[in-house]
Amino acid sequence: MLKTRVLTALIIFPATLAVVFLTPPWLFRILVALLLLAGCWEFRRITDQTPAAGWWLLGLQTVILALMYWFWPLIESQGLVVLAAACLAWLLMFLRLSGFRESESPGRRYRTLGLLSALAAVTFCWFSLAWLRDRPDGAFVVFLLLLVIWASDVGAYFSGKHLGRNKLAPVISPNKTREGVYGGIVLALLASFLWSNWLAGLDLPALALVVMSVATTLSSVGGDLFISMHKRTVGLDDTGSLFPGHGGILDRYDSLLAGAPFFALAFGLLVR
Repeated sequence: MLKTRVLTALIIFPATLAVVFLTPPWLFRILVALLLLAGCWEFRRITDQTPAAGWWLLGLQTVILALMYWFWPLIESQGLVVLAAACLAWLLMFLRLSGFRESESPGRRYRTLGLLSALAAVTFCWFSLAWLRDRPDGAFVVFLLLLVIWASDVGAYFSGKHLGRNKLAPVISPNKTREGVYGGIVLALLASFLWSNWLAGLDLPALALVVMSVATTLSSVGGDLFISMHKRTVGLDDTGSLFPGHGGILDRYDSLLAGAPFFALAFGLLVR
C-alpha cells in the first residue's frame, strides 16, 4: 500500500506543477473545472443521492461552472464579494460538524444539505483557484496555497503522532489532535515564508502570510473533517478510487475545498 501511495504521489505532484505553472489562465480554469466536476460526482456517493439526483447534481454543477467561465471578466471583478460569500458558506457548513452523531443515518435532510454543500464547495473552490491564478504572479500564489495545505498536513501528521494528546473531533476523525493542528500551523508558516520571501520572490507582507497560513490551515482541517463526516455517515472509507492508495478526488483535495476560499479572501484583503 505504501509503495502504491508513493508512486501515485510521484505522478500527482508533477502533474499539479504542470497545471499550475505551464498552462495559461483560461486552460487552468478548464482543467480545474474538470477535476472538480469529477469530485462533484464523488459527492453523489457520500451524500447518499439517488442515481437520478446524482446526474442532476453533476449537470447543474456543470452549468454553473460553464456560466462562470463564460462571464468570467464580470464575475472576476467582484472577486472579494464572491470570496466573502464563499467563506460565509463554509462557516455555515462547519456548523454541521458540531451536530454530527455516530449513529446518524442518511435521511432527506442529510441528502438535501449534502447536495447544497456539494454545489457550494465545488463552485467556490473553482472560483478561488481561478481568481488567484489571475493575480500577478498567479501561478506562484496558487502554489503557495497548495504548499501551505501540504505543509499543514505534514506538520499535523508528525506533531499529532508524537505529541498528540487531546482529540480534536474523536467521533468524526479519531486520529486528529489539537497538537496536530498546532504543528500544522507552525510548518505552514515556515513553508509560506520560505516560498514567498526566498524561493518565489513574492515578498508578501509578514502579516498577510501569517493570516493566510493560519486561516488556510484551520479551514483546511475543517474541510477534511467535513468530508470525513459524510464518509462516516454513509459508511465509506474512500470517496472514490481515482488515485490508487489515496482514494478519490475528495480524499486528496478535501482540505483544498475549504482552504482555498479563506486563503484567497485573506490574500485579496491584505495583498491585492
